[in-house]
Amino acid sequence: MTWLGWWGSVLNYRAPVRRWVRFVPVSMLVVAVLAVNYPNLADQPASLVLALVAMTALVGIGEELMFRGIGVQVFKRAGLSEGKVALWSSVVFGVVHVSNAFGEGAQAILQAVIVSTSGYFFYLCLRVGGVLLLPMLVHGLWDFSLVSNAVGTDPKASPGMVLPIVLQVVLIVLVIAKRRTVEPPANTGAGAPSAPTAHRTAGH
Repeated sequence: MTWLGWWGSVLNYRAPVRRWVRFVPVSMLVVAVLAVNYPNLADQPASLVLALVAMTALVGIGEELMFRGIGVQVFKRAGLSEGKVALWSSVVFGVVHVSNAFGEGAQAILQAVIVSTSGYFFYLCLRVGGVLLLPMLVHGLWDFSLVSNAVGTDPKASPGMVLPIVLQVVLIVLVIAKRRTVEPPANTGAGAPSAPTAHRTAGH
């Protein structure tokens, strides 16, 4: 990305959205914190918990850099609209997870669909924050809360595990209902992201 001069565009994405979209990252962060299986983690060695924190943080950083960073830029620079950038970057995110079928079988297809919707929510986090750091944080904490229910030799799922599922459904319904009001009003001039060439020298 340094050679292409993409670092500035990847790390900072200027495409504002309406205020209601802020509910997406805020709700995901709150639910992720509430869904963590704290009793189960308390039974684990501190080294295991720290390794879990590091692993999920690296997954959040790596996947967001790839899909909401590079992936979004690839589609945006190909001339796609914001709606199609969101769609295709999320679809690719889900398709990559189909590889889990080698270990999990056909259920990996359903997982890929769910991951695609999560990818769209992470994309909205990018739009809300304007920086890649926000979806990285949301993604890492979201994964940490999910994995906290499976770690250990005798994991016991917490009641909070249902919260991410409920929120996922709520967000899907909300986005479908308000999909036409994601972009800011055209007359404000706030809906146009910075031109890709504006960051051509960034990263050097």
